[in-house]
Amino acid sequence: MEALGEAGSVDIFDTIRPSAPDFAAALDAAYGAEAATDSAAGNAAGPTTGAVLLGTGEINFDSRLAAAAGASHYLVAGSPADATALQLASGQLVRSDRTPAGISFIDATAAAGSASSTAVEAEGKAIRHVALEDIAKAGAKEPVIGPELFERNLMIKAREKNAHIVLPEGEDDRILTAADQLLRAKVCKLTILGNPDQIASRAKELGLDLSTATLTDPTEGSQLEGFATEFAELRKHKGITLEQARETMQDISYYATMMVHKGIADGMVSGAAHTTAHTIKPSFQIIKTAPGSSVVSSIFLMVMDGVLWAFGDCAVNPNPTPEQLAEIAAVSAQTASQFGIEPKVAMLSYSTGMSGAGADVEAVAAAVKKAQEDNPDLPLDGPLQFDAAVVESVGQKKLPGSDVAGQATVFVFPDLNCGNITYKAVQRTADALAVGPILQGLNKPVNDLSRGATVPDIVNTVAITAIQAK
Repeated sequence: MEALGEAGSVDIFDTIRPSAPDFAAALDAAYGAEAATDSAAGNAAGPTTGAVLLGTGEINFDSRLAAAAGASHYLVAGSPADATALQLASGQLVRSDRTPAGISFIDATAAAGSASSTAVEAEGKAIRHVALEDIAKAGAKEPVIGPELFERNLMIKAREKNAHIVLPEGEDDRILTAADQLLRAKVCKLTILGNPDQIASRAKELGLDLSTATLTDPTEGSQLEGFATEFAELRKHKGITLEQARETMQDISYYATMMVHKGIADGMVSGAAHTTAHTIKPSFQIIKTAPGSSVVSSIFLMVMDGVLWAFGDCAVNPNPTPEQLAEIAAVSAQTASQFGIEPKVAMLSYSTGMSGAGADVEAVAAAVKKAQEDNPDLPLDGPLQFDAAVVESVGQKKLPGSDVAGQATVFVFPDLNCGNITYKAVQRTADALAVGPILQGLNKPVNDLSRGATVPDIVNTVAITAIQAK
């Protein structure tokens, strides 16, 4: 049982039992459809304030759900005879650092409106036992972030932007399926490029509703000539002729990027069926870097239960210079803050401070110095080893007095090799949700998908792009 607020009991998980519960569905039920629509930032203090929420009966599931919902978790049994089972359940939660708020035994008189409590010891810790009426008085807590809550909040924030995103790869079933989900959830407006008749036919075969999307053939239409003229002007210093520009604009990535450049769309997401170079090269030529930026880079948002980190650069720059690394650190902090991360930036190395020697350590040290000079108010430190960046006892021992060591939330890797390996290792071994790569440093948002992207990956990336839109 999860409790919050000061009102009566509500079983909002009744439709979930007794089948294996779906966490995302349960979380939506806990917050309620109205809260999901009205929450200004997707970070409501708690679900359906004032309710006592009856859980599924699966102890770990309910505990994790309570944390994500910002609710107090109580174990409730029908009689004191269940004390042993409750002890075991409580011990399991204590060992996983999810100590329940209390245990209640409801006797036969509960039906008449009264309840009784007894005391039980769990893992050597006395747990306060409460009567049923006390459960409803438990206050809401700060929700604990996790993959499902993060994705839910992401959709809410994107919906508020009311952005228009172009998807160039209309021939890919994953793109069409993701578009259906995005449109049903009213996350953003969409233009899908490809043959409109073929897209509509395939959507019907897949049972998808794309009726509110704009379907555009990039090889035809009145915009094509205007786009070609614009591109020829932008690239005339490279000797590009109007005829060459007309041919280039037939390419879906160039056409979609020009839509973003001209303000017809607010952002672009591509790469499910094309290489990263094919996706982002037009951005360098048309959208170009934002004022003050000299390099385009990326971050991944790494989401685990109770943990929200940003890793950069894991997708674009193989061997950034110290100056580029400093810039990547600053822009990664800015991007992270857009998604609810309080940036504390660790510049990573195989050495903490100058305990190790070598050109690689010196390069990171130079990047740290440059970044601190350019961003004096940004909590940033390094060189730091990963353990010194995330474990406070290690960090303060190796770099005493640092306001980042042991508390880092944004991690800047010295090169692409380190960054890409690490994000994949964390993703696969810690069961982390890895959202990205999120491109940063461009004038307008363009984001790249992996060719192995799943439909949820595409949905998340489109939402990210909508949030980035000005």
